[in-house]
Amino acid sequence: MSNSKKPVPPSGAAGAAGTVSTTGTGAANTKNPIDTRNPANPAASPAYAAAQTGRINESAAYIRERLGGAAPEIAVVLGSGLGGFADQLQNAVVIPYRDIPHFPRSTAPGHKGNIVVGEFTQNRGAPSQLRNAPPQNHGARILCMQGRFHLYEGYTMSEATYHIRVMRALGVKKLILTNASGGMEPMWQAGELMLILDHINFMGQNPLVGPNLGEFGPRFPDMTYAYDPQMRDVARRAASELSIRLREGVYVGFTGPSYETPAEIRMFRALGASAVGMSTVPETIVANHCGIKVCGISCITNLAAGILDQPLTEGEVIETAGRSGPVFESLIQRTVELLSADESMGQ
Repeated sequence: MSNSKKPVPPSGAAGAAGTVSTTGTGAANTKNPIDTRNPANPAASPAYAAAQTGRINESAAYIRERLGGAAPEIAVVLGSGLGGFADQLQNAVVIPYRDIPHFPRSTAPGHKGNIVVGEFTQNRGAPSQLRNAPPQNHGARILCMQGRFHLYEGYTMSEATYHIRVMRALGVKKLILTNASGGMEPMWQAGELMLILDHINFMGQNPLVGPNLGEFGPRFPDMTYAYDPQMRDVARRAASELSIRLREGVYVGFTGPSYETPAEIRMFRALGASAVGMSTVPETIVANHCGIKVCGISCITNLAAGILDQPLTEGEVIETAGRSGPVFESLIQRTVELLSADESMGQ
C-alpha cells in the first residue's frame, strides 16, 4: 500500500491501544467557533477532524498488521545519523514510511525513513564502557523510527508530529526522542551526549493549535514535566552503569534549515539553553498531550555558531553522529532495558 497524499493535521481522539475514537468534543460540536471565524480553513472543521482521526487509525492498523500483533510499549525516534541503532535489532520487522497509509516521508539527510520493530542482540558500546555493566536483558522489544519529519522539509506542525499520534493509537507509553544538536557550552566537546531537562520552543508555532479533542488530552496540557523525571533518572542510571558521561541541559527548538547565527546563540545561552536543534520540541508537546512519557537525549554533533571560529556544515553533523554511534546506541539500549524491567513506569 502506498501513500496517495501527504498527511493532514491530526486532530483525532485517542482511545484504547489500537484505536482512536472518531467522536469527541471536536466532532460533536457542529458550531465550533473556529469554523465560524474561519470557514475557509478545512482543518478547523469537525468533519475534517473526524476524517483525520480515521487516517491515524488506518496508519496504526497497517503497522499492527505488518507486525502480526501488538506493538511494543517503548518507542525511540532516531535523529540525524543515528539510524544505525535500529539496523542491529534481531527478529526485526522493517516497514518503510512510504508503505504506511497517510504517513509522511523523511527527506532529511541521515534519515532512512523506516519503522523497525525488533529485539536487542548485544550491547554495542565500546569495551571500556562495558567493563562494569551488568548482564543485559536481550529480550527487550522496541519500536524504532529511523528518521523524523521537520518543519524545514515543508511539513506543518501537525504533519511533523503525525507519527506521535499513530504511536498513541498503537499503545506506545514511553518514548525516547534522540537528536543531533549544536552545543552551546564552550567546555563541551563534539560527540558528547546531553540529557534534555527541559526545552524552549523557539519555532514560533505549537502543534496543538486548533480544535482540541478531549479524548487525546486537555485543551491546555501541563508541560511542567515535559521530560519525565523518572525516565531521566533511568537514563542517568544507564549512563552510570556504562561509565558514559551524560551532560544535562535545556534544548532550544529552532525551525532551520539555516543554522543559527552567533547572535542567536548568544541569546539562547542568555536564556539558559545548552543545546539547539531543529526537532524534538513539537514531538514532546504532542506526546505530553497524548499521555506518553518522554525522555530526550541529544548527541552534541558540533559546537554552535560563534562558539568556535569556524563555519558549520551538514557533513560535520552526520560524521560526528556516526562516530558517536556505538556509545549513543549503548546508552539507548540500556535505558530501554531498564525501562522494560520497571513495570511501575507503565502505570
